[in-house]
Formats: sequence, structure tokens, C-alpha cells
Amino acid sequence: MDNEREEILRRIESNIGINFDDIRLLDIALTHSSYGNELGEEHNERMEFLGDCVLGFIVGSHIYDKFPHLTEGELTQFRSNIVCSKSLANAAKKLQYGDALLFGHGEEMCGGKNRQSNLEDAFEAVLGAIFLDKGIDVAREFVLKIFEKDFADEKHYQPVEDFKSRLIEKVQSEKGREIEFVLLDEWGPPHDKRFSAAAKIDGKIVGRGEGKSKKAAEQLAAAMALKKAKI
Repeated sequence: MDNEREEILRRIESNIGINFDDIRLLDIALTHSSYGNELGEEHNERMEFLGDCVLGFIVGSHIYDKFPHLTEGELTQFRSNIVCSKSLANAAKKLQYGDALLFGHGEEMCGGKNRQSNLEDAFEAVLGAIFLDKGIDVAREFVLKIFEKDFADEKHYQPVEDFKSRLIEKVQSEKGREIEFVLLDEWGPPHDKRFSAAAKIDGKIVGRGEGKSKKAAEQLAAAMALKKAKI
């Protein structure tokens, strides 16, 4: 590693507030596969895999503890909204990962440092490097700091994708199949109502969801059906 590369990595350390014991880990995390394959060097794909696992665990365990009233479907939605591709890419951009990424010639010429998928992968890879170098506690502290505002906004448990339309479209594409959404229950005072709904395919319940509106409950039921039934 030359002095110029080390200086760039030290700036990233400053941005994330973590000093690596083994800065080589950070170097690998910020090395795109196009560069590694072109020059026969180690790149960040394996570290990205690890970071994705670490991120899912940290976010999942945090919202599980912080929001005990949310259902499985709502927790799943909350996690998905926080760790979506756009969210991770934006975090990587703020931390200036793009300027530190090493690319092969082709990817560099195509504007690889601004590509959302590259930034998302870099975020996960750097998190993997943090975990390897510092352990789960430092990795958790880093993630909770990055997404502090997102964790404070409970609205993240509400679906942002139209799972209901997706499910209906998939089912209706198969001739002879029927789908319906049914309201199972509603409870609570007028100012804080809760609803439970189910998605039924050919008369069989394939997903359930709870929410603060009938629409939200149906969306979560559809999301669960898409996930569990693999429709």
C-alpha cells in the first residue's frame, strides 16, 4: 500500500470515527471486484456478504428491543425500509466511500463511484471490515449512529412498496386462481385503532398482517404472503 492510498484510507477512518488495527481490511472493503479481477488482488465481495449479515442482525435486534409492540411483519418492513439499497448508498456517499473505492478501468470510466449498487456494497463491506477488526459492539455502535434518525421514526414500519398489487398481479397471472383480502379483527380506542387482515389464495390464508389501518394491515399480509409462500 503506497502513501497516497494510506492517506485516503485514513480520511475514511476519520469520517467513520474508527481507527483500524489492520487498515488492510478497510483497503479490501473499498476495493471493487473490477479492480481486484483486473489486477489479481483481493476485493470486497466476501466482506460485503459478511457486512450484510452483520447489518441485518444489528438492525433486527435493535428494532426488536426498541419496538416490542410491532408484529413480525411490521418489524420485517421496518428493517427493509432502513437497510434498503438507497439508504445504504446515501450513507456511503455521506462518508465519501465513492472517492476511496478502487475500480477497474471500465467501471471507473462508467462512473462507478456514483453507482448506487457500488456504494451500497461498499457500505456493507466496510461494516464487515469493522466487525472483523473491532468486533460486534463497535459495529453496532457504528450502525446505530448512522441510522439514528431512521430508528427514531416509527413510521418506517409502514409499507412503502405496494405488496398488495404485486400479490394480486402474480396470482391473477395464473388462470383459475382467486385472491381476496379479509379483515380478521379490529381493536383499540378510536384514536389508536389496530387492524388485523389476511391474504387468502384459493380460500386458504397465506399471509397475515396487523397495522394502524385496514390498508396497512392488508399490505403487510401481502408482504408476508410473498415472503412465506414464495409466490
